[in-house]
Amino acid sequence: MTVEEDSGQVYGGVDTHEDSIHVAVISSRGHDLADQEFPTTPAGYRRALAFIASHGDPIAIGIEGTSSYGVGITAAAAAEGLVVVEVIRPERAERRRLGKSDPIDAYQAARAALGNHRVAPAKNHAAIEGIRALHNARRSAMKARTAAMRQIHAQLITAPTVIREKYRDLSSEKRLVVLARMQVPTNRTPVERAVLLVLKTLAQRANELQREHERLGAELDALVTAANPGLRAAYGVGPDTAAQLLLTAGGNSDRLRSEAAFAALCGVSPIPASSGKTVRHRLSRGGDRAANGALYRIALVRMSSDARTKDYVARQRDAGFSNKEILRKLKRAIAREVFRLLTTPVAIPGVEDLRPLRQEKNITLTSAANTLGVWPTTISELERGIRRNDALAKSYRDWLLTA
Repeated sequence: MTVEEDSGQVYGGVDTHEDSIHVAVISSRGHDLADQEFPTTPAGYRRALAFIASHGDPIAIGIEGTSSYGVGITAAAAAEGLVVVEVIRPERAERRRLGKSDPIDAYQAARAALGNHRVAPAKNHAAIEGIRALHNARRSAMKARTAAMRQIHAQLITAPTVIREKYRDLSSEKRLVVLARMQVPTNRTPVERAVLLVLKTLAQRANELQREHERLGAELDALVTAANPGLRAAYGVGPDTAAQLLLTAGGNSDRLRSEAAFAALCGVSPIPASSGKTVRHRLSRGGDRAANGALYRIALVRMSSDARTKDYVARQRDAGFSNKEILRKLKRAIAREVFRLLTTPVAIPGVEDLRPLRQEKNITLTSAANTLGVWPTTISELERGIRRNDALAKSYRDWLLTA
């Protein structure tokens, strides 16, 4: 046994699966010591950690998929105070050269932890588990609702003429209401009765999925606001976009090494696309596309309703930039703002006093909106904390106090 191995320092590697994990241990010199398979149960995790510790003092453990199949062993190792890093999946060329099996993957994970190569900080899965669950369920509810509406549309195309002509000119939402409430008559032909029953069932399904979407949205909004009130209160950031950005960040600010790293993670870093006398940048096609989509939606909201953003867009167009280039710049600027909100707690001014103060003086939303030069919906959203506007809130409060 070498001097280095006799020092007692070891590194662990874990290849994760749904029902089992394969654990490997190497010395501080990178020599293979042992490997073994364990079940994905609390007892199995304890035995796996004891197995690693039986060969020496664990310095770090590399785990594949710390937020999926590896979430259990990651939590168990963190509870023991062990250093855990997430191992990036090996490149295909490396996998073709070395082969693939559970022991091979476990030893590769251990060597990645030893060399600090192709690793990242482990995701803090527990901090965002509720947000992830609600976000995924809400998104799947909307996808299922869209599928049901498309089925209704397709069914009407081939439906008997009397049915098609009755419902084809209705808007999508109006059609759902009418179809869900209709009574399937008994005096129709078997084909017509079957088609009407299908249309009614699909409409009821779509309406129920819409109610489910709204219920989950309220729960998601509460969790996101509690997790990061500053992010949720930023202009144009709704519960879905805030949830996606929190999920991308991994619920752990130490994964965000810098503002530039977060921009690259979201796929909004400017990519040089110059040639000859043309000097320009283009949109990145990499990064987390879901996070990129969240920044895109925030940008669209601000371009349509935020005065400062409208002025910025006008200046950029006057400078000769195209819409794509303006959007790229805007998404990069939003990523900078989101990075600060993710890494630095922000105190949100309270607005709970606005509605009681208005109601105490018997002032309607319309009167307040007309005085401040905004829409009544804007005042309502401001009072309920749905949309943050600190300048408007101050002006509104000052006006209410003197009204």
